[in-house]
Amino acid sequence: MGRCLGIDYGQRRIGLAIGDEEGIIAFPLGVIQNSGKQSVIKEIIRIIAEKTVDKIIVGLPLNMDGSKGPAVEGVEQFVNLLKAHVSLPIDVWDERLSTRMAEQAMIAGGLSRRRRRESIDQSTAQIILQSYLDAHDKQSLPE
Repeated sequence: MGRCLGIDYGQRRIGLAIGDEEGIIAFPLGVIQNSGKQSVIKEIIRIIAEKTVDKIIVGLPLNMDGSKGPAVEGVEQFVNLLKAHVSLPIDVWDERLSTRMAEQAMIAGGLSRRRRRESIDQSTAQIILQSYLDAHDKQSLPE
């Protein structure tokens, strides 16, 4: 599969995660402040080159019933902009409950409210990417 970059797109912050070269494990990578589309794209292009990314996975914030809510439009616009600037394959992945899962894991780990606020976006990106990797793990398929 190669190395994947996971993105949790938000209007204020964009969480990032990176997969290992085997496409098995996702690691938190950091957060980009969403200070404008061009600066965000420039930073993502820099990360792609630095980390030798082969594929991009962007979380799609569907409603609980699977329908598209208002946040989906912003993500779809971001994905289209990214496609115009990057020649890598880009997949969107259902991110329902990923923020909740990230917050619960951080609470269980004893992180303070302040530390959770600082790292929730990258933890959510990690959960989105790990979910994608798990679903696409060729080793888990029966032979």
